[in-house]
Amino acid sequence: LGKIIIAIALGICFGLFSPAWSVRLFLTFNSVFSQFLGFAIPLIIVGLVTPAIADIGKTAGKMLLVTVAIAYCSTIFAGILSYLTGAALFPSMIDPSALGEVETVTEPSPYFGVTIPPLMNVMTALVLAFTLGLGLAALGKSVLNDAVHDFEKIIVKTIKVAVIPLLPIYIFGIFLNMTYVGQVFEIL
Repeated sequence: LGKIIIAIALGICFGLFSPAWSVRLFLTFNSVFSQFLGFAIPLIIVGLVTPAIADIGKTAGKMLLVTVAIAYCSTIFAGILSYLTGAALFPSMIDPSALGEVETVTEPSPYFGVTIPPLMNVMTALVLAFTLGLGLAALGKSVLNDAVHDFEKIIVKTIKVAVIPLLPIYIFGIFLNMTYVGQVFEIL
């Protein structure tokens, strides 16, 4: 968390005076890293959720059903609360005449991009993880159970070696760009 806060502060500071080429350099990194994250997130879900459900054992189905019900209800509640809060507060916070004064800013673009499509979308990964986890919980010890735990180790290693160390640079790039184009203070 400390590195993230430092990355935000440095991104804002450097964004005030950085030349366009350096902003584009970090935008290029952010573009590639963002593609990697999009690819990795479904794998992270499958790699961490599947063994967690499998390790619960025979009661995994009931626990999963209760967890999904709680998550669904809390999502509906949060959505309704957000809507009501926005409907009640935003009209008094936004000056309609200011909407006409919004200027478009040309943002710098990355030097190049790399497309890394995910193997599956997030919902597919979640359903696959639930299905495999429940199946493995019912089967008990199996070769697939060992493979899932090995995959979990690979995912944890990927998070430790690639995602966590590079995340502050990614966040730095986001705040560098927002400051460079003059949006950071409005957003904050």
